[in-house]
Amino acid sequence: MSTPLSVEAPAAGRELEYGSAINEAFVQLLESDPDVILIGQGLWSPWYVGSSMVALEKRFGTDRVIDCPVSENATTGIAIGAAMAGMRPVMVHPRMDFMVLATDQIFNQAAKAHYMFGGAINVPVVIRGIINRGGEQAAQHSQALQSIYMHQPGLKVVMPSTAYDAKGLLISSVYDGNPVIYIDDRWLYSQKDAVPEALYRVPLGKGAIRREGRDVTIVATSYMNVEALKAAEALAAEGVECEIVDPRTLKPLDEDLIISSVAKTGRLVVADAAWRMCGAASEIAALVAEKAFGHLRAPIQRVTLAESPAPSAAPLEKAYYPWADDVAAAVRRTLAS
Repeated sequence: MSTPLSVEAPAAGRELEYGSAINEAFVQLLESDPDVILIGQGLWSPWYVGSSMVALEKRFGTDRVIDCPVSENATTGIAIGAAMAGMRPVMVHPRMDFMVLATDQIFNQAAKAHYMFGGAINVPVVIRGIINRGGEQAAQHSQALQSIYMHQPGLKVVMPSTAYDAKGLLISSVYDGNPVIYIDDRWLYSQKDAVPEALYRVPLGKGAIRREGRDVTIVATSYMNVEALKAAEALAAEGVECEIVDPRTLKPLDEDLIISSVAKTGRLVVADAAWRMCGAASEIAALVAEKAFGHLRAPIQRVTLAESPAPSAAPLEKAYYPWADDVAAAVRRTLAS
């Protein structure tokens, strides 16, 4: 199958929610390519996968949309084997937390097979991890583990923050030819923007400027990009113009885009709703410290989770997760330095 390599301009007047954009991508992939299959737990249940996979099994049958037993290691191994045999499977983990049970398959098989077979085979598998934070789901159902997969050579890591990118990056991931960790956050599912009806690709490894500014660069991943844009609106009323960078792909990371933005503003805030130690925010901060230190006029600020598992009570969740106010406070700190 052949799909466009370039990013299409959004279709005027047509908007989709983030979850629906993923659903549309799956519909079009399954319709157009018999090698695409979906595997995972709870794929026939909106309770597990939200609006992103509604009615796919009814339309394409249970031999293309395969609801598996709760055995993450085994089912991920099946998907990896199918990819090595020439198919293009998408392995869906409705709770990213339990991808940990498939770590051996992901790290020691998917990530290494191309290298260990001397380049004779590829592993075109997409492993989709859904973040389900909030809703009093507590410590074992709320984790954002992107940094674990960033650390492993042989994997690509994608985190779309818009409906447009959710569709385009998913299609690019399926046809990338390498194992891709595609991470979406349920908190984004109601976000709506213009999404073309046709199949299109958003290139992996290319970030986007969501808002231009002169005073400080904010690099924000996933739902924190939404919060960063809210913070930028509030700060604009104070005369502070923030430039918002959405990496879109954490590995490969669009280093040139981040460095050029910091070179313009001289200040950096990194917002990633995961733990700080060895996290994506730390990697981005280290990149700028290593390659753009001479442009910095103030210390880098990071907005991340507290060094604690997620609480289960709603008032504690509100305090635990970072929001627009936390991003704005970090901006004020770097401006005051």
